[in-house]
Amino acid sequence: MTETSPHLRATAAAYDSVAARYAELARNALDAFPLDRAVLAAFAELARASGAGPVAEVGCGPGQLTAHLRDLGLDAFGVDVSSAMIGLAREAYPELRFEVGSMAALEVSDGALGGIVSWYSVIHALPSDLPAYFAEFRRTLAPGSPLLLAFFESEGGPVAPFDHRARTAYQWPVDTLAGLAAEYGFVEVGRMLREPHDDERPLRRGHLVLHRGG
Repeated sequence: MTETSPHLRATAAAYDSVAARYAELARNALDAFPLDRAVLAAFAELARASGAGPVAEVGCGPGQLTAHLRDLGLDAFGVDVSSAMIGLAREAYPELRFEVGSMAALEVSDGALGGIVSWYSVIHALPSDLPAYFAEFRRTLAPGSPLLLAFFESEGGPVAPFDHRARTAYQWPVDTLAGLAAEYGFVEVGRMLREPHDDERPLRRGHLVLHRGG
């Protein structure tokens, strides 16, 4: 998969079309989710301990989570395939760096990153494309640096598509996703599963904290 693939272009167009509304809904999205904040804090502690370089939020949307990572003491920047989302992020957080790009082809050198956060951004990848993401995460992360994945968990079922407000997304069994990451040299640090809140889509949330092996 490349950044000009039809699937990726369609995903970008879908998010361009909902960017303003999405940014409004996401602005204070972490406030009601203490477990989400906790896993992000754990990731930040691991990234600070690695001391290996800046942290990339891939699929950063309008930038609120990149700003949260900055507030946790990280040198964070954001990448997103949607130019409309990047425009909103730059407007809201002009002091931070945001780039249009694909998480399957990050414009950084090998081993340059001290951490990667993919917060509900790999959910739109076709299952057959996901290995390309893990290969790129491994290429760009320094050994020992953390990777945080947030996704919709399938509660023991198979990988399954579902209708997302922007574009078709996929639920993943946490063990399957962790196993795929392991094939690309990632070691699991921990996982967190939480049930949806009343005002969320009724799907379990999964979070995997991993680090790149040597």
